[in-house]
Amino acid sequence: MTPAAIPGPILLVGAEGQLGRDLARRLVALDPVALGRAEVDVTDREAVDRTVRRVKPALVLNAAAYNQVDGAEDDPEGAFRVNAIGVHHLTRACHRADARLVHFSTDYVFDGLGRQSFAEEDLPSPPQVYGVSKLAGELLVRAASPRHLVIRTCALYGLGGSRAKGGNFVETMLGLAREGKPIRVVDDQFVSPTYTRDLADAVARLLAVDPPGGVYHLTNGGACSFFEFAHTLFTQAGLRPDLAPVKRADRPSKARRAASSLLRDTRLAGLGLPPLRPWPEALRAYLAERASRGASS
Repeated sequence: MTPAAIPGPILLVGAEGQLGRDLARRLVALDPVALGRAEVDVTDREAVDRTVRRVKPALVLNAAAYNQVDGAEDDPEGAFRVNAIGVHHLTRACHRADARLVHFSTDYVFDGLGRQSFAEEDLPSPPQVYGVSKLAGELLVRAASPRHLVIRTCALYGLGGSRAKGGNFVETMLGLAREGKPIRVVDDQFVSPTYTRDLADAVARLLAVDPPGGVYHLTNGGACSFFEFAHTLFTQAGLRPDLAPVKRADRPSKARRAASSLLRDTRLAGLGLPPLRPWPEALRAYLAERASRGASS
C-alpha cells in the first residue's frame, strides 16, 4: 500500500539512522527528500527553515533523535536540544509550509508502575531525562496541530544500526557471542522488540489511509524480557554462547528504566489496518535479510 493521498513532496529528517534508512527505502517510489544530520540539523532553526522552504513538503517525517538513554542523564541539554527544541523548529516550519508532521517517540515516556501495558490515551510519566525530553517533543507536536502524528514505538533494531548507540541490541548480542564473552542480560525488563523495516511498512500503511492526527502505538506483536529476546536471537542464529539471566538490580544504570512500558495499540483496527507481525517472526526476517547482505554473524 502506497501513501498516494500525500499531495506533495515528502521530507525525511534523520535519514541516516536505522529507522530513517528503512523509511527512505519503503517510500522510495514517492522519491522522498531524505536528509541526514549533516544536511539538516534539527537543532539549527535557520537550517530547518531553509530546508522546508526549499523542499516545500506536504509531509515531514522526523526520525532524528537523541536516543542515548543513560547519556541523557549527564547531558540533559543535548537531549532536549534535539528531542524538544529541534522538534519545535520542525513544527514551526511545518506550520508555515502547511505540512503534516509525523514524529517518532518512545515507550520511555511511561514509568511502567502498576501497568503491564499502556494505550495511546494513558497518561505519560517518564522516570528519566531521556523520556522527559521525548515527552516534551510529543507535547510540542500535538500542540502545534491536530493534524500531526506522534508514533510511539519500542526497542528498535534495524540493518542500519543506531549510529549514536554504536549498534543496536541485536548487533551488540551477536558481537558478544562472536567474541566468546559471557553474556548477562536482564530478565525483569519487558519490551516489544520492533524491526525498523516492519515499522516503516506500518507507517506507510497508516499514511495511505490519511489517518486522523494524534498518537499511534506501532510495535511488533507480543512481549518478552531482554533475556528472552537474546535467547531467541541466539536460537534463531544457531549460536550457543554463555548466556545467563540477571536482575536489573544487579545491573545498575544511570537512567531509571521501567520494568514494563509495553505499548498497546488501540487505533489500527478502527482504520482497517493489520497489526504488526509477532516479534519472533520479525527477528527471523531481520536475520535472513542480514545474511542476504553478507553481514557477519
